[in-house]
Amino acid sequence: MSESGKISFETSTNPIRDGIEHEPSGGRALMDPADVLLLLLDHQSGLFQVVKDIEVAQLRANTTMLAKLATLMKLPLITTASVPEGPNGPLMPEIHEYAPHAVHVPRKGEVSAWDNALFVKTVRETGKTTLIMGGVWTSVCVMFPALDAVAAGYKVYAVIDASGDPSEMASRVTVARFAQAGVIPTSANAVLCELQRTWNRKDAADFAKLYTMVAPNYGAVMESYQKAQAVLKEKV
Repeated sequence: MSESGKISFETSTNPIRDGIEHEPSGGRALMDPADVLLLLLDHQSGLFQVVKDIEVAQLRANTTMLAKLATLMKLPLITTASVPEGPNGPLMPEIHEYAPHAVHVPRKGEVSAWDNALFVKTVRETGKTTLIMGGVWTSVCVMFPALDAVAAGYKVYAVIDASGDPSEMASRVTVARFAQAGVIPTSANAVLCELQRTWNRKDAADFAKLYTMVAPNYGAVMESYQKAQAVLKEKV
């Protein structure tokens, strides 16, 4: 209120008032695409056969979407596999098919990729500090390197529906441990939205196609909208 007793509507130019940020953050709390490294760990055919907390078809679709997203946004991508010549089986081919730039790091039997010196070296050489991880199993192949990466100073996101576990119980316990350790649980759809950030971009149509992989019903929404628009144009 001013000296004349009238209410003043003037506001401070300082966005921090009373310890609260009043101006929009503009996404500063979200992932920075320029600092992101995608890690797809042990998505192997043998391990898929014991995944029980998510439909394997959806798991593969979500993982494939992340590979396509990496190509679309030119994000570095590293893959690895646990004893692929054994019962765990080969890596799903879709990852390297849709992300030909991905770097594959072989291991020497280590259960955790972070126990492999070449894997850690390859991660560090990217210069990225935000890691997005998905893998099979969530409770082992994702959790072990995720915990070590957090301890090493990285910010780590675990894509739960691009990962799979032998049971829903294992998955729930893993997410609880992630939360305690500072690993951020997320979903494939959330990663897509968070990195895209806006539809006002030349490649918007390419992003739209990716949404149909993680949310097939959204594809039906798009089809019905496009048909409705076509009908309207025919009537004009």
